[in-house]
This record gives sequence, C-alpha cells and structure tokens, in this order.
Amino acid sequence: MSFQNNNTEKMSTQNMQSDRPLMVAVIFLVVIGLMSIFSASAPKCIEMGLNPARFLIQQIFGVIVGLIGLKFLSNFHYKKLMTYTLPFAAFVIIMLILVKVAGVTVNGAQRWINIGPLSLQPSEFAKPAVVMLLAGVFYKNTNLLDNNKIVAAFIPILIMTALIFTQPNLSMVLLLLATSIAIYICAGGSIQLIVYGLCALIPLLLFKGLKGYQSSRIITWLHPEADPLGAGYNIIQSLVAFASGGLYGVGYGSSKQKLAWLPEAHTDFIFAVIGEEHGFIGCLLIICLFWTILQRGFVIAVKCQDMYGKLLALGLTFSICFQGFLNMWVASSFVPATGVPMPFISYGGSSIMVSLWMVGILLNISKDNVKRVRFGNVRNIQ
Repeated sequence: MSFQNNNTEKMSTQNMQSDRPLMVAVIFLVVIGLMSIFSASAPKCIEMGLNPARFLIQQIFGVIVGLIGLKFLSNFHYKKLMTYTLPFAAFVIIMLILVKVAGVTVNGAQRWINIGPLSLQPSEFAKPAVVMLLAGVFYKNTNLLDNNKIVAAFIPILIMTALIFTQPNLSMVLLLLATSIAIYICAGGSIQLIVYGLCALIPLLLFKGLKGYQSSRIITWLHPEADPLGAGYNIIQSLVAFASGGLYGVGYGSSKQKLAWLPEAHTDFIFAVIGEEHGFIGCLLIICLFWTILQRGFVIAVKCQDMYGKLLALGLTFSICFQGFLNMWVASSFVPATGVPMPFISYGGSSIMVSLWMVGILLNISKDNVKRVRFGNVRNIQ
C-alpha cells in the first residue's frame, strides 16, 4: 500500500503544472513588448546610425536571462527564499551604494551601473527584496514595534529607499511604499495607523522632500498647456498619440509620434505608441492581460495554505500590476509623470529580468497549491 502511495505521489509531482492563465498572460505581454520596442526604437536607432534592432536584441537578452530565472524559481520552493532574504537585501544595498559611487547618470538621474557590457538598474531588484523582507516578518504578526522586525526588515528597507530617493527616483520609492502598505494591510495590519502615517508623510514630501523638477511635474500634470513646448510637451504628445490611434489604430509600425515628437517612446511612453498603432483595442488588450495577472496572483495567494506564501504572492502581484497600471495612468495623464517603466513591455533589461523572476516565484506558489490538493485527494481516497 505504501509502495502505491509513493508511486502516486511521484506521478502527481511530475504532472504538476503551475498556473497556466498567468503564464499565458505573461508570454503575451513579453511578445507584445518585444514587438513594441522594435517599432518604437527603430527610428531612433536609424537616426543615431545604429542597427535598427539594437534595442530589440538587448531586450531579447534580458528576456532570456529572465526566463532562465523564471524556470529556476518556479521549481525552487518559495519557503526556502526566507533563508536568502537578508543576503539578497544586502546585495541590493551594496549595488545601490555602487550606483552612488560609480553609477551612470542619464537625464540628471544616477540610477544605473555598468558591469562590463551590461547596464543594471539596482532599484529594480529592490522590489522583490522589499516583498520578501516584509512577507518574512509579517507572516506571524503585524507588530511594528517588534525589535526583531526592525532589525530584520525595516532597517534594510529604509536604507534601500533612502539610497533610491537620492538617485533621485521618487517613483520607485512610491512604488515600494505602496507595496509595503498593501502587504501590511493584507497581513492584518491597522488601516488607521496607515492613514495617520500617510497624513504625516504626504505633507512632508510635498513641502520638504520634493525637488524642483518633481514639484513642477505636479503643476505640469494639472496644466500641461501652460508650457506646451517645455514641461508639458511629453504629456501633450502622448495624448496626441492616443487621439491619433482612435479605435483600431494606424497599424503596426506606422506611429508618427515616435518619429520625432514623443520622447522616451520605447520606455516611459511606450503605452502611447501602442495606443497610436493599435488603438483602443490594443490598449484594452494590455489592460486585460495585466488584469489577468492581478486576478491569477490573488487567486494563488488565496489558495496558498501558509501566511508567508500568501503575503509573498500578494506583494509580488501588487508590485507588478501597480507598476503596470501606473505607467498606463502616466501615459494617459491620469497621474503626474513618474518615469516608471511598464513591466514586460518597456525597454529595460533589469526590469524584464526582475519581472519574470517575480512571476517565477508566483508560479512556484501556484504549483505548491496544486501539489497540496492532489496529495490531499490521494490520502482521502486511500
């Protein structure tokens, strides 16, 4: 009888499959992203005298590394991540310090570091690090005054956010803050405490913490027409792209805004290029794919049997989807410009790698859920 038991469990383990709808949605987004990056970046590359597919080739390399990590993490039990949480956080902090010491400055922001031919953005790695840290300390209780929590999670997170804020990268700080709040609330934390904290933090950021260009973004968002050739230029051109696309779009590769008018067409405003080339239908497809990831991620969290896995799944899902929707809101002028790339879609090796690795962890949690159900059914039958 025990021999049959073992054979049944082996067969169940071999036949286990992770969440298919989640993986399908991610594959669609990656493919759409590669197509959009080539379309949006080719004119810029030609203008610079480079290979038209240069950005596409670099992104494909990031996708390959990301898929390798996804495959590994989907088979690496998520509970073992607790052992590597602090070392990984220390690695991220060291990388962020290296950015301050020897980082590359682009458009006034020092966010990248070159390692040989590779260019990494360490702040992207802070997203899974923060989720892992908070899931590891909140799965037992949400007492914020616990000394162990302060040492194990809050100090590393404060160091990371401080280093990212000084790059400056306020948008990533806000993303990490929103993710932290979501994990805390889902763990059973006090909503009243969050409200009090935000009431104290927001005025401090608005009047003391924001730099000049960050404050001007809010003013520009409210009145872009006040400076159509300056601060309001990006938003206006982005809205023109959406308007030009209409319902069905002008066709793949036929965007005019990407040729000379829309800056950062392959990164921050790639959603506007998609809107122009594929219209409202194309934008709706992107929204539905991110909504699928959100829905499947929450289902994985609900089905998970332990609190650590639940918080890990919720945090990773929220981080990916909130960043995706935030990029859409910026391109559509629903919120002030933030400079956050769209996961799986925007150009950026670090972004695509980290996003795929985070999906790999989600797939492992979903696979563990299937394992529990199947093994439980086997025991009930016997």
